[in-house]
Amino acid sequence: MTLALTGLLKTLFLEFFTEKRCKLRIKMVKKTGWKADWQVEAKEGGVYLPQVDFWMDPRKPQGRALVTHAHYDHLAAHGEVLASPGTAELLKVRVPKGTRIRKLEFGKPLSLGGGVRLTLLPAGHILGSAMALVERSAGGAKKKSRLLYTGDFKLRSGLSAERCQPVRADVLVMETTFGLPKYRMPLAEKVIGEILGFCRENLAQGRVPVLLGYALGKSQEIMRALAREKWPLLLHPSIQTMAGIYRCLGVELPEGRTLNATTGKKAEGHVVLCPPQAVRSKGLEKLGAKKTAMISGWALEKGAIYRYGCDAAFPLSDHADYDELWEMVRMVQPKQVRTLHGFAREFAMDLQEKGIEAWALAGDTQMVLPI
Repeated sequence: MTLALTGLLKTLFLEFFTEKRCKLRIKMVKKTGWKADWQVEAKEGGVYLPQVDFWMDPRKPQGRALVTHAHYDHLAAHGEVLASPGTAELLKVRVPKGTRIRKLEFGKPLSLGGGVRLTLLPAGHILGSAMALVERSAGGAKKKSRLLYTGDFKLRSGLSAERCQPVRADVLVMETTFGLPKYRMPLAEKVIGEILGFCRENLAQGRVPVLLGYALGKSQEIMRALAREKWPLLLHPSIQTMAGIYRCLGVELPEGRTLNATTGKKAEGHVVLCPPQAVRSKGLEKLGAKKTAMISGWALEKGAIYRYGCDAAFPLSDHADYDELWEMVRMVQPKQVRTLHGFAREFAMDLQEKGIEAWALAGDTQMVLPI
């Protein structure tokens, strides 16, 4: 196929998509009598609400911004950060010293001025992760219009994070990392059983099992799962730091020694936890006989072991899968949906096929972002 023909097909697709979206929007307004009164912009890597001058998860510094959770891809050196208590504690080791952090308890509204209220709700992604419910007057002093921004979320219950608590809203702004039907996660307990089996088999054969998971969130979930086996653990320094904060926040985690040049030489009989970027590090080379396993929702992809350069991959995710995205829409019952991250355009089109007014704010993927 020539480049010219490819470009033409893309143009025709975009024109069709835009025309279809506009017709659907007109149809929905006529059917429900409701017209959108929220302006939502994908801007600076985050979400901006110009009517109330409020930023959520921007990746460039702002005077004031909500940070829904403490993964690096949601952070910047803001003048003032609004965050849940759990996220606030985690941010202390991830943002510049002196950053002003204001803690907002879950379920307690904060006035943003001009009759606008912000309420944080648990998102289920990692410890402290929050959804943002923003309410403002619309059409009359007594009528409130509600917008729910999910940030990264997961409806499945986890071992180390608060359970997600969605509420109804007029507009739903949702992340769609796994916004294709092929991304349906197996039961977490089944996957955990497979991870434990991987460790058990390699320990029995004198090899060191190395589990690769993000330092914040995924590693603590893995540690909770490993607690039942009482195997001695060696933890990468970044994981050890996050685990210490989790314990201070009331999450029970098994203890482990910090992985370094000395402990690495005596790793036999231990389970090692490292972030994915450490898979080819010199530190792991000193472990001797070992087998590595990536713990990620992207393990559902064919060839995941080659992508991550490991021996095994297990699909344990802290993001909502395709079915959970639909469940979130059903629970919130919005009049309008805006999607972002991952397969945002594809999921918005799936919603449109079911008569739901939806469109993508952005189509970039979180698959390769450092966390």
